[in-house]
Amino acid sequence: MPIIEVQGLTKTFRTHKKSPGFKGAVQSLIRRQTEEVVAVKDVAFSVEEGELVGFLGPNGAGKTTTLKMLAGLLHPTRGSARVLGYVPWKRADGYRRQFALLLGQKNQLWWDLPARDSLELNSKIYGIAPELFRRTVAELGELLGVTDKLDVMVRELSLGERMKLELIAALLHQPKVLFLDEPTIGLDVVSQKTVREFLRQHNATRHTTILLTSHYMADIEQLCRRVIIIDHGTIFFDGQLSEVVDRFADFKLVTIECAAGAAPSAEKLSRYGEVLERTSVLVKLKIKRDRVISACKALLDELPVRDIDIQEVPIEEVIRQIFAR
Repeated sequence: MPIIEVQGLTKTFRTHKKSPGFKGAVQSLIRRQTEEVVAVKDVAFSVEEGELVGFLGPNGAGKTTTLKMLAGLLHPTRGSARVLGYVPWKRADGYRRQFALLLGQKNQLWWDLPARDSLELNSKIYGIAPELFRRTVAELGELLGVTDKLDVMVRELSLGERMKLELIAALLHQPKVLFLDEPTIGLDVVSQKTVREFLRQHNATRHTTILLTSHYMADIEQLCRRVIIIDHGTIFFDGQLSEVVDRFADFKLVTIECAAGAAPSAEKLSRYGEVLERTSVLVKLKIKRDRVISACKALLDELPVRDIDIQEVPIEEVIRQIFAR
């Protein structure tokens, strides 16, 4: 049985509309106009135990709404979901003790207390034995490099330090399922790398099932083999990350280095593909996948080629184009 199983999950919000100005304010007091906004529509997917799945989509696509329903914070308009055998929005105590939700832009640590105090409070809530609590905090603190920050007021921590401690708070009770919504947002490059390496190691050693949303493609590329892409509340891709390029990028990037001054004109090169860059010795083309072999053969025959390089389009560029659609 999958750890996470979702079928036809839909969430519709009813919002109030008001015309601008004083007249609009008076009219809204007498007769309020409303409209329905579909945040998530007929979402269906399943996740096996130990998988680390990237959940991608542009802003407003429905990612966070889906995670909140799976965490039991929102009731769906229709559809079904089971996580660890539980219906999330029924909020069974057995379920709440086995999952964690970490929202990158929300705080669970008390702002004016040392992080250790908040962690101790969480340990009491989850009924964690004192010895296990101390051992878990020491282990996670060392892995994330924040052992010396446990007794510092949360408001005095940097964003990266606070996010690492938030991650410790989410993992304190050793959840079987972890929902991560933008865990590296706003972090510097070093902190992002530390968090990514920690998540990869934690997933590998504890086999925690993780559903991760992120706008940083480095997070997805380094952590996730499988991705689910959602837009306007609807899933339109669910598969291996490597398949995204094959399916949505119908061209490759070809870079050719020629003898000095031998690079042909842009007009001549346009016969083979789109010219992205051209200097006296270097040519970079975007060529349709089905024409790459024939185009490279013709270029090798026509030009004094010193070196040739064929690359796939960067996954980040492919995802950006998908979102732009």
